[in-house]
Amino acid sequence: MKEIEETRTLKPQFEKRGGLLPVIVQDAQTGKVLMLGYANQEAFEKTVETQKATFFSTSRNALWTKGETSGDYINVSSIWVDCDQDALIYEGQLLGEGACHTKNKEGKARSSCFYRVYDFTSPDLTKTEE
Repeated sequence: MKEIEETRTLKPQFEKRGGLLPVIVQDAQTGKVLMLGYANQEAFEKTVETQKATFFSTSRNALWTKGETSGDYINVSSIWVDCDQDALIYEGQLLGEGACHTKNKEGKARSSCFYRVYDFTSPDLTKTEE
């Protein structure tokens, strides 16, 4: 394990979770978390090649680049790799309206998929972005 934790060599551990690594996408300027996706080796390689956030869709069972249908691409400027090389953070810039496929009450894509917060004092979620 030490060779994974201390190496400067990229060795993503795709085999650990059935071929997928969780990927947090974060706005490079604000630090705001935009979304969570999953990358298989092919999606990761395409992200590195194109610098556009590309994922493996677990619902569609297919590769997809964020923005292909919406136009809301994410340009990846850096990729952070965790200590075990089994989770990633894509830092980048959102090009377009929003990162989320859901819409707010004005019909616009939400800037982040994380628009609700759990309230410890009640069982309800509080919306942080309408």
